[in-house]
Amino acid sequence: MKTIIEPFRIKSVEPIRLTSRPERERLAREAGYNLFGLHSDDVLIDLLTDSGTGAMSSLQWAAVMKGDESYAGSPSFFRFEAAVQNLMPFKHIIPTHQGRAAEAILFSIFGGKGKRIPSNTHFDTTRGNIEASGAIGDDLVIAEGKDPQSLHPFKGNMDLARLEAYLTEHHESVPLVMITITNNAGGGQPVSLANIRAVADLAHRFGKPFLIDGCRFAENAWFIKTREEGQADRSIPEIVRDCFSVADGMTMSAKKDAFGNIGGWLALNDDDLAEEARGHLIRTEGFPTYGGLAGRDLDALAQGLVEIVDEDYLRYRIRTHQYIVERLDAMGVPVVKPAGGHAVFIDARAWLSHIPPLEYPGQALAVALYEIAGVRSCEIGTAMFGRQPDGSEKPAAMDLVRLAFPRRTYTQSHADYIVEAFEELAATKDDLRGYRIVKEPKLMRHFTCRFEKL
Repeated sequence: MKTIIEPFRIKSVEPIRLTSRPERERLAREAGYNLFGLHSDDVLIDLLTDSGTGAMSSLQWAAVMKGDESYAGSPSFFRFEAAVQNLMPFKHIIPTHQGRAAEAILFSIFGGKGKRIPSNTHFDTTRGNIEASGAIGDDLVIAEGKDPQSLHPFKGNMDLARLEAYLTEHHESVPLVMITITNNAGGGQPVSLANIRAVADLAHRFGKPFLIDGCRFAENAWFIKTREEGQADRSIPEIVRDCFSVADGMTMSAKKDAFGNIGGWLALNDDDLAEEARGHLIRTEGFPTYGGLAGRDLDALAQGLVEIVDEDYLRYRIRTHQYIVERLDAMGVPVVKPAGGHAVFIDARAWLSHIPPLEYPGQALAVALYEIAGVRSCEIGTAMFGRQPDGSEKPAAMDLVRLAFPRRTYTQSHADYIVEAFEELAATKDDLRGYRIVKEPKLMRHFTCRFEKL
């Protein structure tokens, strides 16, 4: 059968308020054309992010009722810890209220002026926490990862030759090596198990700890199972364990591949580093057995980690994105291929080639999609990454628009509506114009900056 069906039944629904185009045009203008500034009830289909926006299962809601809110030593923490260690065999599991809090703790230890931290591609909060410490984040993804049309099966892989040269040149200033799975900023593209192992080997050969940003570990494992030689007959949990067995630690936003609305963790093997990290945790998040989370959150995450490695769910999730990519590609809309794990990515620089990168073609496309159809998306390009630490601005490697799908939230008819929105947008895309930024903060400007139409 070719029809995609959701492998779940709907038990509770949330109404969507239907808005008109004139209303959406006014709302976008009042928000300074920054879609982060919209009220969510003014959005028909919200694809701004897949972080914390998914639907929890009946078993997760049941787990919420088991939550123990003791300040120290809660059984909810130990259930959470066991669920994490079942998939990621790290010695120390340090809960945080979300992934960026884990990053902030990590880079308070490893960051600092003069430090350089390589990855395949650092995403926005990772880079923001690195730069806030005074360090520099460098991206070493393979060349195919910067080509939206390349069909390389693992476009999130790190360039091993570049990494070796980088570690040789900057050996004294590199405190650790990171990799992100999947590579969000590069189109949700996966990293192969072979590449994870090779990066770990290189890092360890140079005496550097190797950490994984594991936000979408299950989706990455699905791609390994379906694309990497010798992995097809292995289970998702087995592949996940292999990915993390070569690492010295990880950061995690549990708002992605743990079906959480909130939560995250920092995991480490080194006792001294873990003790230092827990000191930071107590000062900023909470006691080490709750880390800024309620006990009910910890129990919901423990159950979510069981559900996220279900192959029927992963097959459905990835196939939904492939379906939309196939439809858009047939219409001539340039999309990042192959389809990513958590989102569909539009190559705005190619589709709106009349708008220069420094006039933010991705933002122009994202705003137009909202005005036409009420679909909220996210620019992943020069507006997000163009501002440099020295204050200058340069075009990002790509100007993409990300349609990030919340887990278990929307249906096949929503997917078809999105495709129809692009059909309508295609008729007027050449009339779109760029933007300029009229107000921005010093770091991570895309969250709160304001734009003006040119």
